[in-house]
Amino acid sequence: MLNKRIILFFLLAGFTTDLLAQFLGGQIKPPLSPYPGGTIHCNPLNRTKIVEVTNPTTGKIWMDRNLGAEQVATSSTDALAFGDLYQWGRGPDGHQCRNSGTTTVSSAVDQPLHQDFILVPTSSTTGDWRNPPNNSLWQGMNATNNPCPSGFRIPTREELDQERRSWSSNNSAGALNSTLKLTLSGFRERTTGTISLTNASGIPYGMLWTSSISEEKAIFFAYHAGGAFDNPFERSRGYGVRCIKN
Repeated sequence: MLNKRIILFFLLAGFTTDLLAQFLGGQIKPPLSPYPGGTIHCNPLNRTKIVEVTNPTTGKIWMDRNLGAEQVATSSTDALAFGDLYQWGRGPDGHQCRNSGTTTVSSAVDQPLHQDFILVPTSSTTGDWRNPPNNSLWQGMNATNNPCPSGFRIPTREELDQERRSWSSNNSAGALNSTLKLTLSGFRERTTGTISLTNASGIPYGMLWTSSISEEKAIFFAYHAGGAFDNPFERSRGYGVRCIKN
């Protein structure tokens, strides 16, 4: 007998009762997911919708929300628009969920066979969840661990910087009022797995990964009430992801 939860899932996914009956009878197949195979959605009943938005200044096309977000932001502190927190280069294997478990065991392969956020101590020489590091995991749409849906990829440092230059102000207010409606979504600490919405000084931050690298670190993009900038940092920290159309 089919599990009631599975039936509920298909109904919430948009199947009418007639379509569900046809599916159960083998007459039709469920729709193919645009997300990479094996993607773990942190909220399976409310997966991130793929809605395109175009910046009129840059001409670039983006998803209108972060991966894992349930809606477009209504404010800088809209938790439903925060989305997931990825370690640089990892796929959507479940580690990005804000309530995922943690492990202190680094990975020697590109795709760890678990859903844990990999903790990395300050004594690590690379600060990477993968040992040895792999610089190509998020490079382009066909990258090994691209977590974005079909046709999308992780933006480069230059692409996010171009977006920043189109904002009305170079801070979190400009981020929210921009085409991308960016929130102060925080980050996940690499040494403890703790999620913080502020830095050590108590200032709320929004942070996104880029696909760009700098030696053994990766470039992240950040913004707060006082400004916006990008910097290299250890790849094991958890930041948000906003996908750009290829």
